[in-house]
Amino acid sequence: MNGSNSLTGPKALGAFLRAHRERTTPDMVGLPTGSRRRTSGLRREELAQISGISTTWYTWIEQGREVSISAATLNRMARALRLENAAREYLFSLAGVKDPLSRPASNTLDKHIADCLKELHCPAYFLDGSWNMLAWNNQAGELFSGWLEDDTQPNLLRFMFLHPQAKKLVVNWPERAQRVVAEFRADSSHFAHSEPIRQLVLTLCDASSEFTLWWTQQQVLAREGGERRFNHPTAGDVSYRQQTFYPAGNSELKLVMLIKSI
Repeated sequence: MNGSNSLTGPKALGAFLRAHRERTTPDMVGLPTGSRRRTSGLRREELAQISGISTTWYTWIEQGREVSISAATLNRMARALRLENAAREYLFSLAGVKDPLSRPASNTLDKHIADCLKELHCPAYFLDGSWNMLAWNNQAGELFSGWLEDDTQPNLLRFMFLHPQAKKLVVNWPERAQRVVAEFRADSSHFAHSEPIRQLVLTLCDASSEFTLWWTQQQVLAREGGERRFNHPTAGDVSYRQQTFYPAGNSELKLVMLIKSI
């Protein structure tokens, strides 16, 4: 596997910076756009200058060499590249520098919290940092019938890319699956040195060309709500509004609710 697929390390940091540098135009940072430019994105020397470091130093970072980077430099890079919060957190994680907005990691699901799923009248489930389905209610079981009851350790990413039912069940699967990868990249920044997540990424890259393509594009998006449509084998075309909540005191777990659209 090439370095762009790696979850951690200098090569991953370099690939991330290069991808975002190349899609940041000079006018976005107040630089002139001359007709002789060979690329529409920023040059290495331009981002280096904005970041307050030498071009050689920045080049070493992008090449994946072992160099140290300060929080102040990362902050200037993030601002120059117009990174949103999720992408900024991911940048700090790759560099091994603590981000003040990072959340404490925990994958423990309290039984009393899990029992709350029974009181919800819509499909709902809990995800951990690896997007394993820790618990779900009967409505979620009915929606994902044919998967949840058969999988000993159900994982949302493995379902989307490896389960034959996914492309039939999820309406607009390519669009949804691509966004799922970008959302997972943002989430995985909180567990950048997690061996289970690294193995999950390796497995998906080996088994799915679509996952490999979208993973190497380095897109980072915050998980957000919106319409989720499913072509259910018995209920037909059903539409929900997705809402995601983080339990108090355990923000690495996610409660996902699919509320029926009116």
